[in-house]
Amino acid sequence: MRHNGTRNLSPMPGAPDLSSPANLFDACKTNTLDPMHSHPAHDGTYVGKLRNLPPQQRFAVARHWMLTEPHGFFAELRDDYPVLDLGPVVLVSRFADCGMILRRHQDFSVALYSARHGDHFMAQDDTPDHWRDKGVMRAILDYEDIPLMRDFVGRETARLLDAAHGSLDAPQHLTRDVPLALVQQFFGFTASNADKLRDWAYWKHQDSFHNQDFDTDPAESALISDNARRANRQLTFHIARLIATRKLELGLRRKPRDPIARLLMLSQSGALQFPLRKIIGNIGALLLGAVENSSHAVINVVAELARRSDVMTAARRAAASGDHSLFDGYVFEALRFNPITPYLFRLCQKRTLLAAGTPHAMAVEPGRTVIALTHSAMFDSVGFDRPDMFDPSRSQSDSFTFGQGIHECLGRAIAMAIIPEIVRQCLLRPDFHVDNPPRLERRVPEHHMWHWTA
Repeated sequence: MRHNGTRNLSPMPGAPDLSSPANLFDACKTNTLDPMHSHPAHDGTYVGKLRNLPPQQRFAVARHWMLTEPHGFFAELRDDYPVLDLGPVVLVSRFADCGMILRRHQDFSVALYSARHGDHFMAQDDTPDHWRDKGVMRAILDYEDIPLMRDFVGRETARLLDAAHGSLDAPQHLTRDVPLALVQQFFGFTASNADKLRDWAYWKHQDSFHNQDFDTDPAESALISDNARRANRQLTFHIARLIATRKLELGLRRKPRDPIARLLMLSQSGALQFPLRKIIGNIGALLLGAVENSSHAVINVVAELARRSDVMTAARRAAASGDHSLFDGYVFEALRFNPITPYLFRLCQKRTLLAAGTPHAMAVEPGRTVIALTHSAMFDSVGFDRPDMFDPSRSQSDSFTFGQGIHECLGRAIAMAIIPEIVRQCLLRPDFHVDNPPRLERRVPEHHMWHWTA
């Protein structure tokens, strides 16, 4: 089903000039365009334009369209090019194929993450370390505390909004600060310096998710890598100090309840292989996952709701009702329209036929980087009924918002509580409105002004 919006392949006023190869990566590092903007009609097709570019430049331009005009671009891919070979990468856009790629970890691995994550379980597939470490981390995250976490996040958000007196730059003063406070309160980073945690989380997140050879300019990649190495050294030292403190507390027969203490007790018991280096690596990953992803998600939800006055009005009513199940549907439907990332990447390990049984069937060979366009997949009518309709009652069971398969987000249950609550507290403010669109830097929101009547 093709989206009703028109296509445009010419730059709009103020948009980066993508005809210049030097500007390709810059266009994707900083973006102030509305992700849902539709341009006037233009002759030609997206794929036609891509084919006129050298292979090494194609993905940067495609990624720019993913951010600036995704519906038109993805509709063309789903209809006519569901498996598109761009040279360095293969784009896959339909629901069935994206789901298969993420579920078949034997055939499409996360090996590309290993350069950034080392031997952390997130960079492994079907290995003993993966299953043991992920099982341990799920066990020590106290899911019974999720209602307490949501209450804490609500109070912290309200406190920061009160202090702002009617206006703030959300990424700088709210959407990172609240998850940081949660990390300090519930994840064992008690008394940690928030500014340092923010810096470490930012650079490690950039290195983990936005620093692959196929989509990062070499100079920018080196900058990210240098800062990520610095952040990793400092974070490792900091976590080691936290561990020493917890050891002392446990020796004094105190009973701290945070994840660091639980992992220490497990490690010291000798019941399974979980040495100190695993404690350090996995506690650091909690910080990495909580801060930047939560901030990005909240910004995208608010920006999406703000584009839809009728939906925003209904969401505000739901927020005021106090019924979380009613309100949260607006948040996750907004993330379907405006996810924090339009794709997930995998490395093909086994020759696999994609778009099988269709005229577009294509085999992908081992060693190829495959881009599962999960944003596109969430607008495929095969998986989502009336996908262009904003439906807060829609089931999100097949959503790609938190990934799928064995690499689904570890903190999904926590994120599904704290992200909606930050948004809810904001919508409770009288005359809440925002300046659209957010300003992106290195593909994450850095500035977005929010206003309300204090």
